[in-house]
Amino acid sequence: MARLVRGMISEVDMSKLLRSEEMTLAQIFLSQEASYNCIRELGELGAVQFSDLNEGVNAFSRNYVSEIRRAEEMERRLRFFASEIEREKLPIPADYNVPAAPNPKDLIDLEATLEQLEGETRQINANQEALLRNFYELKELKHVLNSASVFFQVGAAIQQEGLKERLTPKFDEEAGGNMSRHLSFLCGVINRSKIPVFERVLWRASRGKALLRHMEIEEALKDPATEEEIPKSTFIVYFQGEQLKMRVKKICEGLGATTYPCKEDWEERRQTEAEVDKRLEELTSILNETKNHRFRMLNTVVSSINSWIIQVRKVKAIWYTMNKFKKTETGLLHAEGWCPKIQLNEVDRALKRGAQAAGSEVAPILNTVTTRRTPPTYHRTNTLTKGYQAVIDAYGVASYQEINPAIFTVITFPFLFGIMFGDIGHGLIMFLAGLYLVLKEGYFTKRLKSYEEIFSMMFHGRYIIMMNGMFAVYAGFLYNDIFSLSLNIFGFSWTPTNFTHYEKNSSHYINPEAMYGMDPYPKGYEYKGNPYFFGIDPFWNLAENKLTFINSYKMKLAVILGLIQMTFGLILSFKNFQFKGKTVDIYCTFVPQMIFLQSLIGYLCFMIFFKWFTCGPRTTQPSLLICLINMFLQFGSPIEEHMQLYSNQMYIQSALVVIAVICVPWMLGAKPLIEHMYPRIQHASYEQFDNDGEEEGEEEEHHSMVDVIVHQGIETIEFTLGCISNTASYLRLWALSLAHAELSEVLWSMVMQGGLGMDINPYVNPIAIVLTFSFWAVATVAILIVMEGLSAFLHALRLHWVEFQNKFYKGEGHLFAPFSFERVLNGQDEE
Repeated sequence: MARLVRGMISEVDMSKLLRSEEMTLAQIFLSQEASYNCIRELGELGAVQFSDLNEGVNAFSRNYVSEIRRAEEMERRLRFFASEIEREKLPIPADYNVPAAPNPKDLIDLEATLEQLEGETRQINANQEALLRNFYELKELKHVLNSASVFFQVGAAIQQEGLKERLTPKFDEEAGGNMSRHLSFLCGVINRSKIPVFERVLWRASRGKALLRHMEIEEALKDPATEEEIPKSTFIVYFQGEQLKMRVKKICEGLGATTYPCKEDWEERRQTEAEVDKRLEELTSILNETKNHRFRMLNTVVSSINSWIIQVRKVKAIWYTMNKFKKTETGLLHAEGWCPKIQLNEVDRALKRGAQAAGSEVAPILNTVTTRRTPPTYHRTNTLTKGYQAVIDAYGVASYQEINPAIFTVITFPFLFGIMFGDIGHGLIMFLAGLYLVLKEGYFTKRLKSYEEIFSMMFHGRYIIMMNGMFAVYAGFLYNDIFSLSLNIFGFSWTPTNFTHYEKNSSHYINPEAMYGMDPYPKGYEYKGNPYFFGIDPFWNLAENKLTFINSYKMKLAVILGLIQMTFGLILSFKNFQFKGKTVDIYCTFVPQMIFLQSLIGYLCFMIFFKWFTCGPRTTQPSLLICLINMFLQFGSPIEEHMQLYSNQMYIQSALVVIAVICVPWMLGAKPLIEHMYPRIQHASYEQFDNDGEEEGEEEEHHSMVDVIVHQGIETIEFTLGCISNTASYLRLWALSLAHAELSEVLWSMVMQGGLGMDINPYVNPIAIVLTFSFWAVATVAILIVMEGLSAFLHALRLHWVEFQNKFYKGEGHLFAPFSFERVLNGQDEE
């Protein structure tokens, strides 16, 4: 574990995590023959975010549109191969080696290979479809011949029963006037689902003078194009007259029925059937050879398709990036983009490697440009900090060179989560789940695309899960809580008031059904005088006043932690002002905000500690909340004796109220007044430039005195009201911790404890215990770990986004998105 942590820390200098990387705007000039290879090298490096120098140019009028179309055509061919492979259900071997982008010569060969393979595959598909069509037509003819005996028996019955008279009237104008008495027929195959429609149309078209008989084909016949099974039936239609015959044929064509010739003579049908069988045997042999040939060809594609897809995507990304470049009058390509200063030498070496590979005599030129444009924000991350950085970026990307909260969130986020989720057992399960994902990250990373989205999200947050579980275990030891039970590791610091429960128990264990009053005074034998070594004494789990004590403890702890984090946020705002040289903001924003916060919430925490150290169970214990409210409502009035904590309390509280009130106009008016008196200070404070590098207009127009006053007024109101509301918001630490502990206790007492106490008979008891444990375990994981864990995660997220980050974090930047093949292959670069 220690080796794992050292490895994560060594991946990146921790000091670099405090602020984003220093960026520089680079200009690159390339010869056209070397441009492809140079951009290929930069794509592998992933250190330059190129700007589009052709924003006003139509996408179809740029320099490399034809190359992009070639890449898209190769992508289309690869999609065709992928569909053919999926159709054949061929397994694609996992290839975890990422090939490099091909050079121009290899790209031409790849394009020719794909074109040739597509042509051959389509030709094989066309031949196979034609063969299958002939095969299934012969199959249908065979089924028609097999059904003919039954159909002709129906015809004989028609003759014998005199039905022919009904079908052959003496005169029928539609049938052609006077007709012979000969009865004709038509045989074929039709989709089974169209039989009812076929019957109705025949009846209406012939006015009842055509007779239909059909028989289901039990063998599954397939569509030659899609190879989908289609249930079909053979049929025979009896009619008389040439006109009715033509009408029946048109109905068959309209419904997609296929007609086949069929002789009435049995010997002729037998000969035809023999010929059909012979042709089917020949076609089966040819089809097998065709399928084998197609299978062999697709197998050659299967082994290389993943590599081809990656290469084509890289090629397309290169051409797309080069479309952002502008041609100079000298024929060179001019590119411009942001790059971390620390990687400028690497970029230069990559450009030289590309020019050397292309055999170009013109060396690439790399210049840095001084600009007033706002650079993108780039934070270097490792496997540990990547997940926390994503949490921060979801709120808003840090402004350039602004303090990055992610480095602190690595500790504070799981700590606050643990305070809300504190349980040794639940935290250990979560920690082991996260640790498993961390230890197997190499295995899962290679197969991540094959997993569901939920698992992928959990895998990306594996370190967050592991850290949350670890701090939940720590908080569980602090609360002395494991599945709602307590651990007696260091021995009780209390003895029960009623000794009979202890003395009469031969095992010398405390009766779990007994409840005790915990009174540290004055009998001397109840409280031993030495507190429990770490965490809460396990004897509190048996106390009648347990909930009262735990509530008070956790509520005060939540307020103290809230003050610490909010104070730390203000200190970070001071570091931001100091880094940017905003002296006015330090004295007119940071100082009054810090004084205001400590005068109110800091004083409340002082009273908490003072009460802990000085007040006992036999002394007056005033309500701290009432004390804080009376500071304002009873300003300057004497404090009642039962509300008195210390001497001269009235004077100190009155002074703190006066100081807090003074801080409000200090925050509101000092900065606008100074900037009005000294315009240069205002200009330096608000000097900004847009993302296109053009300086904004006159600062007096954009930042007039009214604008400054309104802005400062909003910040003042937000901060003063937020001091109270944010502190109250931290009480969620107490509320969720209480809810988690009580829900765990209910689940244990109502489920597990009841199952362990069952005494039915020796055969049923083990089964009952196993079933009870199974239900308790599933409920624990589903409710207390998954659902409660998600709830605690969201509340910890809110405390960081709102209560902590709004003290110092603007989050008005934009992410550094370099041209990188890794980003392209991972789908991060949507362009």
